[in-house]
Amino acid sequence: MENGNGNRNVVMPGKGLTRIQTNGSGKKGNEVCHDDSSLPVKAQTIDELHSLQKKKSAPTTPITGSSFVATFAMSEEERQRQQLQSISASLASSARETGPKVVRGDPGKAFKHVHHHPVVPTISVSDSALKFTHVLYNLSPAELYEQAIKYEKGSFITSNGALATLSGAKTGRAPRDKRVVKDETTEDELWWGKGSPNIEMDEHTFMVNRERAVDYLNSLDKVFVNDQFLNWDPQNKIKVRIVSARAYHSLFMHNMCIRPTPEELEDFGTPDFTIYNAGKFPCNRYTHYMTSSTSIDLNLARREMVILGTQYAGEMKKGLFSVMHYLMPKRRILSLHSGCNMGKDGDVALFFGLSGTGKTTLSTDHNRYLIGDDEHCWSDNGVSNIEGGCYAKCIDLSREKEPDIWNAIKFGTVLENVVFDEHTREVDYTDKSVTENTRAAYPIEFIPNAKIPCVGPHPKNVILLACDAFGVLPPVSKLNLPQTMYHFISGYTALVAGTVDGIKEPTATFSACFGAAFIMMHPTKYAAMLAEKMQKYGATGWLVNTGWSGGRYGVGSRIKLQYTRKIIDAIHSGTLLNANYKKTEVFGLEIPTKIEGVPSEILDPINAWPDKDAYKDTLLKLAGLFKNNFEVFTNYQIGKDNKFTEEIVSAGPIF
Repeated sequence: MENGNGNRNVVMPGKGLTRIQTNGSGKKGNEVCHDDSSLPVKAQTIDELHSLQKKKSAPTTPITGSSFVATFAMSEEERQRQQLQSISASLASSARETGPKVVRGDPGKAFKHVHHHPVVPTISVSDSALKFTHVLYNLSPAELYEQAIKYEKGSFITSNGALATLSGAKTGRAPRDKRVVKDETTEDELWWGKGSPNIEMDEHTFMVNRERAVDYLNSLDKVFVNDQFLNWDPQNKIKVRIVSARAYHSLFMHNMCIRPTPEELEDFGTPDFTIYNAGKFPCNRYTHYMTSSTSIDLNLARREMVILGTQYAGEMKKGLFSVMHYLMPKRRILSLHSGCNMGKDGDVALFFGLSGTGKTTLSTDHNRYLIGDDEHCWSDNGVSNIEGGCYAKCIDLSREKEPDIWNAIKFGTVLENVVFDEHTREVDYTDKSVTENTRAAYPIEFIPNAKIPCVGPHPKNVILLACDAFGVLPPVSKLNLPQTMYHFISGYTALVAGTVDGIKEPTATFSACFGAAFIMMHPTKYAAMLAEKMQKYGATGWLVNTGWSGGRYGVGSRIKLQYTRKIIDAIHSGTLLNANYKKTEVFGLEIPTKIEGVPSEILDPINAWPDKDAYKDTLLKLAGLFKNNFEVFTNYQIGKDNKFTEEIVSAGPIF
């Protein structure tokens, strides 16, 4: 409808819609539409519009545009220059004694407006000196999602928002390919020989592998760099730098390490430890000490780790855990492979246990705060989580059994090697097509009852979990100090038929300190530190059997989870300390005669066995396995008079 001024008012249907006016002379083809619903965007091009879409945040977003640069103070320019110098130094070739030219930003984007701060090498002897290595520094999860989906085959967003990805041919750790440099210092400090996880290599071979990894990373157009922390104890945190070729690895470590604030990044400086993850590139099989195309190498003197030939992200997590097992005890801080939670009254419990013992299930308690699920330190300040995230198994995961883990799998979580519906992207956690070792890595704050910061007072209870498939260990035993050390060093559980190919009957498994693959020093050193701290701070040791009762696997029945939870609750509340106890034969364990909510007949395992002779035979068999396993530790002296070692040995089974 035209008004008297020659303007046409267009009435739009419905209420609240924008009114659009056309102004002009009334001639067709000359009308110009104006939308008065909002101010026009401040962009002249689509690229500028996209740059407005992404909120700029220092220090993770590259600085773009000359006008934007001008707003930054010189101190920020200098900080970024020093940061790039530090990264260039980390990527320096030992042979050429120089780092590459490094700049920040994604090489896949247009850079004609990007303000670079290149670090120019002093020696130019190869083509790598002619190119820039683009550094994607501490990217956010959203940015890493984009990188993974765009450039990494096998990366997808699942229906719950997690990033599903593949780790390639290796879907688990490769402990036989892990090497540690043996030098004048580590030769005396570390545990070598029979039973030790430490397989030696020399300094020269490490440098050969380091050069191979660095050359590979420098040949790429871009690398991902994470600067993060380990250990929530502010007095003992460790600065770590992870240089990797994959967005998946960068997001994994973003989740698993402690995420720094922008202020902490400004003062980050030189890292205490650096990982070079060149896992897409194999090691040279002709290199000395190499037994496959995979090599995971630790050099404690250089504070460096090199990964070649495996893309399994867990190698980074556990490699750093091994490093903490070396660095922390040198500070008189005990590093522990355990879960940890805290009651509302401040009582802390540590949970030790191998796979399948219920460590994650029992340490995750809605009535208690979760400090961490896997790696901790115990110092004079109390306990602290080493990590900033959780690495949970996903096989057969269900909302009913593990609601906290189920709900933690959302945007920001990395899902490794899972299978999902091609159309709906819904994950099938029962599908083992890729591997049984499917995993989820997520920040610890994704757990609702996580305690942030992840620190707590000194532990009140130390709970050792064993899934005894032989069915002869009591559901719970109170341990004296030497017994706690004996069972801590033993690290016992049992595999059952069907869990591993070829196993037809229960098979005992022993892993020193409940994490033999990651400890660096002799197990008795960690045990002595644990004993010292338990004695000093008044902690009580407990052995809890989450396995079978009334007979071995296939004959008896597994102890019900509801009974185990009642036992754990009684430990937390302190009521179990005041119970009446009696001692068992052979292992000499103190067992309670009554626990509320738990059938009394199962507390003493012999009562639950219909065949008493079979029980005694099985008990002696297990005791023999314990004794044989412990022989490797009996010759290691603790203290000048060796008294403590003798006490630990005497705390084992007697028969």
